[in-house]
This record gives sequence, structure tokens and C-alpha cells, in this order.
Amino acid sequence: MGPLVPDIISNNLNFIVALVIGILFGAILEQAGFSTSKKLVGLFYGYDFTVLRVFFTAGIVAMIGVMGLAHFGLIDMNLVYINPTFLWSAIIGGLIMGLGFVIGGFCPGTSVCAAAIGKIDAIIFIGGAFLGVLIFAEGYPLFEPLYKTSNLGNPTFFNMLGMSQNVFAFIMVVFALIAFWGASIVENKVNGITKPPIRLTPYYIGIVSIGILMAISAFIFPDRKNTLSDLVQDKSFVKLYPVETMTVDELAFRVMDDQETKLQIIDFRPEKEFTKESLPKSTLFSLDNLYEKEPNQLLWLKHKINVFVANDEMMERKMAIIASELGYKRIKILQGGLNAFKEQVLNFKPIENPKNIDEVYQNRFRTKAMKAIPILIKNNKSAGPVEKKQKRVVGGC
Repeated sequence: MGPLVPDIISNNLNFIVALVIGILFGAILEQAGFSTSKKLVGLFYGYDFTVLRVFFTAGIVAMIGVMGLAHFGLIDMNLVYINPTFLWSAIIGGLIMGLGFVIGGFCPGTSVCAAAIGKIDAIIFIGGAFLGVLIFAEGYPLFEPLYKTSNLGNPTFFNMLGMSQNVFAFIMVVFALIAFWGASIVENKVNGITKPPIRLTPYYIGIVSIGILMAISAFIFPDRKNTLSDLVQDKSFVKLYPVETMTVDELAFRVMDDQETKLQIIDFRPEKEFTKESLPKSTLFSLDNLYEKEPNQLLWLKHKINVFVANDEMMERKMAIIASELGYKRIKILQGGLNAFKEQVLNFKPIENPKNIDEVYQNRFRTKAMKAIPILIKNNKSAGPVEKKQKRVVGGC
């Protein structure tokens, strides 16, 4: 259920909702005629392209929908499973699947739909599918070398083609519209229909209008991570962006204060540096964590002050800008970064012959902090890396 789980509905309720959606999906397939093998194989014989239209439409709608949900932070793409691609097994499996589709008149999903309404040929088809699964399972040691050859990992088309996902989505929608038009020409020719494939009727005008709107919408939902990462590459922009700061003395005071409950230190250093030495009340964060649905909940806690720290202030500013653009509030950065904190507090050298009361107080406070904070760091039981309980669900069709 994507963005609804587990924030709106529980994991257990998700199974019930999925069951209801599955039943409704099967009913829609049956009403669309997908329980009839003649309609399904019509794609291969050229007299009925309903299968192409339905599945192509479902694909581009899902594509634009996922882009929109990811753009608004409603879905964590790191939890979306992408099936690994084994090139030769995919090619051979596709040929077997296509041949079975033509001969049997069903695909696995539509066969179950047809069997549910009592189609005998669909029931036989499902029996054949189970037999194929059994043969593959029992003969897996024999098939394994071929099955796992040419592992391409988890690729995406737009990355392999070297283009942005927005351009790829636009091309796919335009390609779908052209495919629908071409399919109509073939259908009319095979079925002996003399009418033009596209006519200026409300139906066709509506279809084309929706298609154009979807094609344009591909550019409305840019990839937030790439967009914001490019934004903070401009050093002038980063320096001029208004970001709240916290002095090294204020941070030292809050760290030493046993009654302090509002402070959250978000540490963006490499994990090795964080593990070696980290301030109390700190949590290790990465750039990816800012976009992930579960870890970033830490930044949404009310009445908390989130202080971003890194070795240098420029890195802190970049992370704070990205967080601010993502909508997070109460974000501050440490002036000068942790390098300045170490130099001015942990390795403080008292001012000789202080000239005013401020320097006297500074000497007194930093001398105390210089002794107390290293002990706190040594006994530190910080939160460590941000905790992620949700795992990517492996599987899918």
C-alpha cells in the first residue's frame, strides 16, 4: 500500500486491504474481457490490442504516480524492491512466457481470473504452470548456471540510457500514445474497418488530452535528491542561504547540561569518524537518510532543536539547506563546524591577561568545558547511526 503503510494503516490491516484490492482487480480484469483467451491472444494476431492498451496504461500511470509520491516524500524509494536482471534467463524466460501466452491464451494472472469463473482451459493452464514450477524447482541445480548468468544487478532504464527519469517518463508516455495510434491502425486493417483510427470525437479528444497531460506531468515531479544536490553545489548560493547557527559555547553548554532534553545533534561525518569520537546526544546521519521515510521521522519530533554538525561549516550548510528545502523545521548548524569546536573548546588555550569581563567568563567556561566534555565523550552512549526498522520487501511479480 505504498505511502499508507505503516503511518496510516497497520501492516496487518495492509494484508486485508491488499486482499480486497486483489478481488476488485480480478473483477475489473474479468469485466474487461481478460478472462477470455480470444481477447488475450488477439494481441498476437492483430485483431484486438486491448491487452497492450490496458497494461501500457497501467505502466505509465504507475510510473507517473510513483514519481509524484517520491517527489512529495510520501514513498521511500529505498524500500521499493527492484527485481535483479539476469540477462539470458530473462530472454529465455520471456520467450517461454510469450510462447505459452500464444498457445494457452492466458498469462499467469489472467488464467487465475478465468479459472475463478469456471473456465476449464484456464484451470488446465494453471495446472501446466504448476508443473513448470515443479520442473524448474526440482531441476534448479541444472538450470542455476544459466539462470544466474549475466547478472546486471538492479538497473533502471533511465540510468542505463544515461538520461533523467523525467525525460524517460516523457518519452514513455509519448511512445504509449503512438503505440495506441499504431495499434488502432492495425486493428482496423485486420478487422476490415474503414473508419480512421483517430477521430475528432469527445472520446478521442479526452484520451489524447489525458496523454498530453501525463507527458507534461513527467517534468512536474523532478527527482528531489538530484535537484537539491545540484542546488547546493553553488557555493555562492550556499553562503547566502539563511541558516540559523549555534555557537560553540552554546553547544558546549547544552551538551554539559544534564537537564537538556531538546537538543538533537545530527552528525553528518563518515561513520568511522563518528564511531571513533562523537558528542553525547548525537545521531549519525547521511544524505540519503534525509530522503528516507523512516529515519527522517527523527527530524519531525516536536520541541526538538536539530543541530547539524560536520567537520566544516560548508558541509553543515549544504545539509541544512537540503533539510530546509525538504520542509524540516528548527534546523541549526554549528558555527565553524566540529573543527572549530575542537579548536575553541576541546583544545582551548586560555586567554592571557583578559581585557574585559567577556574574556574572563570565556576563560572560565571553556576551561571547565575542556575538562568536562572529553569525559562525556569517553562515556558517551549516543544513539549511533539512525535506526531503521523497516526493511525492503523482497519479491514481487
